[in-house]
Amino acid sequence: MLPAPKTIVIGAGISGVSSAIWLQRAGHEVLLIDKATPGMGASYGNAGLLAQWAFIPVTTPGLLRTAAKYIPNPKSPLFMQWSYLPRMLPWLRQFIGNANDTDTRRIVENLKPLVTDALDQHYALVKDTAAQKWIAESSFSFAYKNRAAFDADGYGWNLRREAGQTPEIIEGHAVREEEPILGPQINFLAVLKGHGHILNPGRYVAELAEIFQRAGGQFLTAEVQDFDLTSGKIQAVETNRGRFDCDHAILAAGIWSKSLMKKLGLKVPLEAERGYHIIYKNPSHVPRNPMMIADGKFAVNPMETGLRCAGLVELGGIKASPSRAPIALLRHKTRQVFPDLRYDSSEEWLGFRPSTPDSLPLIGEIRNTGIYTAFGHQHVGLTAGPKTGRLVADLITDRRPNISLSAYSPNRYC
Repeated sequence: MLPAPKTIVIGAGISGVSSAIWLQRAGHEVLLIDKATPGMGASYGNAGLLAQWAFIPVTTPGLLRTAAKYIPNPKSPLFMQWSYLPRMLPWLRQFIGNANDTDTRRIVENLKPLVTDALDQHYALVKDTAAQKWIAESSFSFAYKNRAAFDADGYGWNLRREAGQTPEIIEGHAVREEEPILGPQINFLAVLKGHGHILNPGRYVAELAEIFQRAGGQFLTAEVQDFDLTSGKIQAVETNRGRFDCDHAILAAGIWSKSLMKKLGLKVPLEAERGYHIIYKNPSHVPRNPMMIADGKFAVNPMETGLRCAGLVELGGIKASPSRAPIALLRHKTRQVFPDLRYDSSEEWLGFRPSTPDSLPLIGEIRNTGIYTAFGHQHVGLTAGPKTGRLVADLITDRRPNISLSAYSPNRYC
């Protein structure tokens, strides 16, 4: 009998852990490597949504006009670390270049296969395991001040309707019957049925890593330093804890993948959208279902650890310390929409969404090296992680994926 193929997965977030589990189920010997504890980073601090509706990119037509209004306004959900702007300009030019109808529709068509079946993909990943307890089925509401504010988002809603996602509309006094936690500022809900959320994202991914290890997988806390590409094929991964031979490797380290790609000769235009969250612990009340506060561009999710309010965008790289202005705005907007909310304490967090200028992740093999990518998911990492892992595992095990992966190819940056 031939020995099991050896695969090294770099990054123990949702995409990396999912890749490891699917490969393990296909008979591979898998080593999972991360410099931190599994389930930390963006997989810990996200909004916890299985966002099957999140296939509309930020780069819709009119983005420049919106950004011009947002940037000078301290009460807008967009922030900038101005000292970092010169380094971001090449990425921004490409990013803004996609803000037109043709490119938006192209991006939408390529994001839909990754997110619209997310609930089923998560269930498939956790089947017959204790991790299933972290998945909750729910509706999802977009909360607006009024119908005019909803109509202003008409471009995105038309794209959702074309994809079969037509919201139930709730207006006026009925809004507080649907969600008693909401104050008088919110008078319009657009509700999508049949979605889901994760009750504790960090614990969910950590438990998946434990399940992987109990099934015979190995986890190593180490920092990857280089790759041995003898004759153009991966032979080993070099770490600060030694060299590890392999037949394949998967790069799933989120924003940290950028520096590792440079070692492979690829300059990927990957930038961090800095995202914030606040957990309100032991809240006096919570929404019946997760929701998006449209005016503040942040999501609200009742979790095991409290009420999480997560979102906003700050452009500025990964080195600057957390900014006070985004957190202050998040607290202000939360008080506005939930005026009666009381809580014992709160906890703040900053993380980095790995974002490409075309809003599409990198999923596929780098040339013919035997190194595969599974990162760059921007706002949908938790949502698309299990399917991304499954697709990469299919490529490695010579199973034909049921969707075209050409749009996600890492070789578009060769």
